[in-house]
Formats: sequence, C-alpha cells, structure tokens
Amino acid sequence: QGSVDCPNLEFEYGDADGHGAELAELYSYTEEPELSTNRRCFEEDFHAQVQGRRWLELDGAQQKAYVMRLLDGLEVVNRDKRLKVARAILYLAQGVFGDCDNEGDVLHWSRHNSFLLYRLGTFTAFLELLNMEIDNSQACSSALRKPAISLADSTELRVLLSVMYLMVENIRVEQEADPPEWKTCRETFRMELSFPVHTEEPFALLLFTMVTKFCSGHAPHFPMKKVLLLLWKVLLFTLGGFEALQAMKVRRREELGLPPLPEDSIQVMRSMRAASPPTYSIELMEQQQQKRGHRSRRPLMKQDSLDIYNERDPFKNDEAGVDEEENDDVDSGIEGELDLMERDAIIPAMPAQRLLIERVSFPKGLPWAPKVRQKDIEHFLEASRNKFIGFTLGQDTETLIGLPRPIHESVKTLKQHKYVSISDVQIKNEEELEKCPMSLGEEEVQETPCEILYRAMLYNLPQYMIALLKILLAAAPTSKAKTDSINILADVLPEEMPITVLQSMKLGIDVNRHKEIIVKSISALLLLLLKHFKLNHIYQFEYVSQHLVFANCIPLILKFFNQNIMSYITAKNRYS
Repeated sequence: QGSVDCPNLEFEYGDADGHGAELAELYSYTEEPELSTNRRCFEEDFHAQVQGRRWLELDGAQQKAYVMRLLDGLEVVNRDKRLKVARAILYLAQGVFGDCDNEGDVLHWSRHNSFLLYRLGTFTAFLELLNMEIDNSQACSSALRKPAISLADSTELRVLLSVMYLMVENIRVEQEADPPEWKTCRETFRMELSFPVHTEEPFALLLFTMVTKFCSGHAPHFPMKKVLLLLWKVLLFTLGGFEALQAMKVRRREELGLPPLPEDSIQVMRSMRAASPPTYSIELMEQQQQKRGHRSRRPLMKQDSLDIYNERDPFKNDEAGVDEEENDDVDSGIEGELDLMERDAIIPAMPAQRLLIERVSFPKGLPWAPKVRQKDIEHFLEASRNKFIGFTLGQDTETLIGLPRPIHESVKTLKQHKYVSISDVQIKNEEELEKCPMSLGEEEVQETPCEILYRAMLYNLPQYMIALLKILLAAAPTSKAKTDSINILADVLPEEMPITVLQSMKLGIDVNRHKEIIVKSISALLLLLLKHFKLNHIYQFEYVSQHLVFANCIPLILKFFNQNIMSYITAKNRYS
C-alpha cells in the first residue's frame, strides 16, 4: 500500500517501454542543437533537388529516387560531405518532424521512412560506415590524447548509431495496421541480424566488441549509451521478447514430450504489484517488532478444521479481524487488498461479509503454482522411510508399504505438482552422451539465432560480461567519487561546460537520465541473454551465470536495491 511519501510505482513488466519513450531515450538534452542541424542538412539538399514541395507530398517512387540519390552521397571520399548526407538520412529516420503537426504524425513517418530506408539497403551501407569508424585509428588516438572527451569526439558514430537504432526499433515494433510488405521486411531484417549474411559474425557481436574496446580504454570516445541501447534492441528483435520466449518454451516442451506449462509466469508477474524495498530500514524493524509483540500475546491454538475449507469460525471474528488488519499493514500488496479509500467505505457497511469474501478470493501463498522435482519426492520418501521403517528403497517412489496414511497423502500431493523442466531433460541427455559417446553419436544442434549468438560470443564471453558490469558499476548510484571507474559520460558532456544555473540544472538532469538509461539497457540485455540461453541449453546459462558471479555481479545488483527507490527515480527539478 503506497503512502503519501512513498506512493506505489507505476510499472509494467514488459519487453520495453512505449514506442515514443524508447525513441526519446536515444537522445540527450545536450544533443538538442543537433536536431536542427539534421533538419538543415536535409532541407538544403532536398530543396535543391525538389522545388516547392515537401517530403510528405511526394509519392512512393519520388521518395525512393531521392533516398537512392542520398545513398550515393555516402560513397564520396570527403568526410564532411558524408556526414551531411548521413544527417539528412537521420532526419528522415526521425520522422521529418519539421513537416509534422503532432507527435503521432512524427512516429508514423518515422516508421514509414525506416521501412523505406531498409528496403533500399541503408542499413547495410551504414554498417560499412560503422566498421570504418570503429577502425578509425586517428579518432581513437585523438580521443586518448584529450584530457576531457565531449560530444564532438563522437559525432559521426552517434549519427550512424542513431540511424541504425531508429531503423531497428521502428521495424521491430509490430502494429495491426502494418501492410503485408512491412511484415515481410520485418522477417527479412530479423534474419539478416540473426544470421551472419554479409559478415562472418552476427551484428550483435560487433556491438559487443565495441563495448569491450571502450572498457579496455582503446576507444574512450565511443557513445556507449547508444551502443548499449542498439545492442539491447538487436537482441530483443533477433532472439524475441517475453511472449516469443514463452511460445518457444511451450513448443520445446511439446517436442520433448513434456506436459504443458501450468501457467505463464510472465502474466503472473504482470499481475503483481511493482514491489520496492522499504523506504527506511527503521520502519521495517518497527513493523516486525509490532507483529512479533502482537503475536506473543496470543495463546497457542490448534488449527481449526474449518481452515481447510477456507471457512471462518463465527466465534473468532474479533481476533481474526485484528489479524487481517495486521496483515493489511505488512503485506497488503501480496494479498491484493483494496486500497485505503475503498476499504474505509466498505468496512462500516458489511465487515463480516467482506472478510469472508476476502478469505475465499485472496488466499495466502505465492501467486504462482508450486513445482516439485523428482528429487524432492525421492528425498521426502527417503527421510520418511528412515524414520518409520529404518531402511530406504533408493529411487523407488511407488512403494509406500509401512508408511503412515499422512505420508501417503503427502506423496500424492507432491506427485500432483511434479514438474519436469526442459533443463532436467537437457542435463539427462548430456549425461547419457557422456556415458555412451560412440553409440549415441553427436548431438543434433538446431541452428537457432540464440545458438549462433552463443557460438560467436563463446570465445570472448568472459570479457563481454566483465565489460558490461564495469559500465554498470560506473553508472551505479553512490556517494563516493569513483576515480578509478571508466568515463561513461563522453556522449553527454558538451564541449563547453555550463555557465548559468539553468544550464547546470539541465546538465545534471541529463547526466542522471543518461546513467539510468545505461542501467536499464544493460540489465535488460543481461536478463534477455540469461532467459534465452537457459531455454537453449542449461549449460550455456550456467556458463554465463558463472562469469557474472565471478565478476561480482550479485553485490552490484544488491547495491541498486539498497537505496531509496523513490529518490533514485524522481528528479529534484523538472526541465521543460
């Protein structure tokens, strides 16, 4: 239950935020002047080619012809001319906002132009330019010599990455009104990003290489926020989000002959309240002391048989009412209680009826179905046989002779909730392959996007995980000055430091927002990798998790939890 000082968080458990918010997070306030620069570069070239007309007024053939002419301009030797053409293409990908009247039109034309750019080969052209910029030793050495790196050192990279991010994000998002040719483009684009078509490695591996190069200190000018956002969206697009993962899990269980899943864990999580740590540890201690003190005054009672049927003893109304109020204070979010105003309005009218309905509708316990492993049943029977009979029967879970009736009921309940995971089958198959490698032969491995990505990452996987956690550490909230951490603010700091109070406030908001977006992208892509690797093969998941643990990932995650969430996500000032 949220209080005035600490209200409930508005949070949706999904793959990503809204489409407009995800596009907006690509930019920083410091980059705002570059938006007008992009527009000017486009309009100068466009009005020189097309007299007296706007981009929105051209038909499909005319738009295609103009984009083809722009792409020809990317092949010139002059670096400045290439940058101007790239800025004009970026303005198209941004939705030609100068000709639009509202945000909806900008988003519509941004998607329209992104599909047009992809069909004409823009992504491949920008990929070649990106490879050139990554290998640009002159820019790297210039950035290494500078005492302070700013936005100006990564101009070309930021323009290229912005166009690629806008194309990936706009094509990734599906809408009902999309024409059939867009759906075909989406699948083709997903295949190109998943499988190494033009190069010998997936596109995501190139971005991972940029991350490690940045963390090693060889390329401190890389715009890391844009690289991480693009990497996250490429993984989300190629591997699939939560719904695609659930569909793959259901299909894999059918192939292995396993019973269907009892529930969709993602839907269960979405129905839960967005939980956050207590505002102050003192409040938590006070709640525990009150709860402990209240329970110590209650006499020891036997469990009522009515509890089995979720019924209430009429002679226990007063005491049960007190207990319900106590549970409202401690775990109101877990039990799905009504909010404070509704409760105040309902209680005077029908308290007993409300408590009865509440007991039936909102039972205590976890929100998801319990799962029992085969080993859990074996261990339970082994302990029971040792206690009542004096010997065990190994892995036999059917013979219950000599055990009392309650043990029979317990075993029956455990078997009802028995769950065999895909991981258990994979481990068993690996053990059989290890025992009989010659007779069973080689394992048939499906060439899925996840398998290809893991195979490409395997050689340098420890370096990739360490690099991601280094950046996460640099973005972590802390009161101490981190002099030994890497500089992740290279693509947010302006060339000239702020002079006025407004400029300082604006930059402070920008820096905090910059760090939050970096944390969001790293945590999202790590979660995505772990989920997909676990489904693909449990030992791939274990290998990645092992390197995360070795790199002190768990204390770093706890560092984020051990803070006041509301003060972390709330800005002190608002810039508009």
